Amino acid sequence: MPGLLRGVARTAVISGTATAVSNRVSRRQAGRWARQEEEYAPQQSYAAAAASPPPPPPPAATPMDAKISQLQQLGQLKDQGVLSAEEFEAQKSRILAS
Repeated sequence: MPGLLRGVARTAVISGTATAVSNRVSRRQAGRWARQEEEYAPQQSYAAAAASPPPPPPPAATPMDAKISQLQQLGQLKDQGVLSAEEFEAQKSRILAS
């Protein structure tokens, strides 16, 4: 029993030491990364300011354009045989009602 207790105690000490060392290394590395990020941040903001602004987004589709697009897709599905005539009419009336 004393040998077992000594082995458990030794394992606990080794595990505790390894955890403490690992935590210290992690904190030091995080500090290094933070300093590098601070050094890099001004250069990055200068580069972003020097770059041309992004192009404006395309105009948003009007609700009617969206409905027309959905109806065209429904028509294609009906032509391909994926939708029956009843399903097509039900979906078409749902789109037009929205």
